[in-house]
Amino acid sequence: MSHSAIKKTQDQAESIAHIAEVIAGTFANDGQLLTCGNGGSAAEALHFSEELIGRFKHDRPPLRSICLNSDPTVMTCIANDYGYQEVFARQCRGLGRTGDSLAVFSTSGNSENIILALKTAAELEINTIGFLGGDGGVAASLCSTLFLAPGGDSASIQESHQAALHAICNCFEPTL
Repeated sequence: MSHSAIKKTQDQAESIAHIAEVIAGTFANDGQLLTCGNGGSAAEALHFSEELIGRFKHDRPPLRSICLNSDPTVMTCIANDYGYQEVFARQCRGLGRTGDSLAVFSTSGNSENIILALKTAAELEINTIGFLGGDGGVAASLCSTLFLAPGGDSASIQESHQAALHAICNCFEPTL
């Protein structure tokens, strides 16, 4: 991971702490965290969910999280029947409940399926969390909580997102 990405992440410590608080509140109220993204950001979303439901550093109870881009049969069914823009929104409607949280990962914040997922989540009273890059694109205004990695380089934005998600996962580790 580049030094620049780490520095950018450290500069966003308040955002990271706020996101951790929102997610902790979701879990405390028996909610779940939904995650999603496209391409490399899909890998980030999957990584976040697996760290929470599995473990990060230490054994602890699993935390309720599901990655909406982890089931290719669901995604291809929805894309085929409703269009790719619906792949996350339709899953939010089927799996999400009021009080859950949705964390989207996007380097641009302008993907139609991410924007529609955020709008759907807001309609369902699901907390919206954005891990975005640059100026956040359209998605930035649709997120109630935001981690914004500055810059236009997708690789450094994704590195910054990874550092942030690891910092958040660390908040759920048992205190020794």
